[in-house]
Amino acid sequence: MKKHNGITNNILDLVGDTPLIRLNKITKELDGQFLAKYEAFNPGHSMKDRIATHIVEQAEKRGILKKGSKVIETTSGNTGFSIAMVCIIKGYECILAVNSKASKGKINMLSAMGAKVYVCPANVSADDPRSYYQVAKRLHEETADSVYINQYFNELNAEAHYLSTGPEIWEQTDGKVTHVVAASGTGGTISGVGKYLKEQNPNIQILGVDAFGSILKKFHETSEFDTKEIYPYRIEGLGKNLIPSATNFQVIDEFEKVTDEAAAHKARELAMVEGLFTGYTSGAVLQATTQYAEKGYFDNNSVVVMILPDHGSRYMEKIYSDDWMREQGFFDTKQQEKNSLEIIK
Repeated sequence: MKKHNGITNNILDLVGDTPLIRLNKITKELDGQFLAKYEAFNPGHSMKDRIATHIVEQAEKRGILKKGSKVIETTSGNTGFSIAMVCIIKGYECILAVNSKASKGKINMLSAMGAKVYVCPANVSADDPRSYYQVAKRLHEETADSVYINQYFNELNAEAHYLSTGPEIWEQTDGKVTHVVAASGTGGTISGVGKYLKEQNPNIQILGVDAFGSILKKFHETSEFDTKEIYPYRIEGLGKNLIPSATNFQVIDEFEKVTDEAAAHKARELAMVEGLFTGYTSGAVLQATTQYAEKGYFDNNSVVVMILPDHGSRYMEKIYSDDWMREQGFFDTKQQEKNSLEIIK
C-alpha cells in the first residue's frame, strides 16, 4: 500500500489505501473478528472514487477521452460526485443523470462540483425513457463530443477493485481474511474484490448484500429474472431492477437481503456505538453481516471484512433525520431517536 506522506500532486493521489478498522462493540456477541473497510476515507468520501479515477484514466489512455470531451454517467449520487471530482482535475465537463432516490443534499453536492444534473424518477423500469439509464443514453446521443462512461463501465468497474480494494484487504489482513461482506449494486466492488481474493485463496467466502425489491439474490440462485421481485425500496446504491453485466455472479457465494428499516437503524447504531459515521448501504452491510452470523456462517476463527461504501454526511436528510425516520414508520417498531436537541434563546 502506498503511504500518503508529504505533498500530493492533487486530490486524486489520495484515492484508495483506506483503513481496515476493528469493530469492538457492535459485533461483540457474534463469533469471529469483524473488520470494517472504511471507504469514507477516500477524498470524495466513498469507494466510487476508485472506479471514477480508474475509468477516466483508462478512457484517456485508450483515446476515448480527449480535450473538450464531456463525460456523461448515471448515478445514485456517489459515483456522480466522484466523476465530477475527477473531471474537475482532468478538465472535462460532467453531465449526470441521477436517480431520484438520491437525497437533496447529494444532488446539491453534485451541482456544487460543477456537474449538470438531470434528476430522473426511481420507480420506473430500466427501459422507460424517463429512467436514468435511458436519459443518459439520450443525452449522449444529443451531446457532441460526449462519452457515456457506462459503455466502458462494466469491465473497468470490477477491474478497479481487482487492482486496489482486493489487494488492500489481502495485505491488511496478512492473507487471513475468511469472509468478505459487500453490497451489490452495479456489482463492480464485490466482483473485483471477490475475483482477486479467490485467486489468492478459493476458500474465502464472498457474501453479497441485496435489498428487498431487487432481483439480484433470486437471479443468483435461479438464473431467473423475476419481475415480481421488483418493487420500490429506499436504500440507495444497493440492488438492481436489471442484471448488471459488471456483476460476476460466479465469485459470489451467497446473497442476503435486508430491509430498509433494519439497514437504517444499523447505520445509526454503528455511529452511536463505534463512532463510524457511515451511509445507508453501510448499515445494510452490517445488518446483513448480523444475519449471516445468525445463520451460522462464521465461527471463532473467522476474519470477516465488511466493505462500508461511504460517509454518513450524505444522508443527513434521510437516515440521520428523526423526522424522515418517523415518516417512513421506522420508529414504529424500534425507537432509536438521537439525543434531544435543545435550543437556548
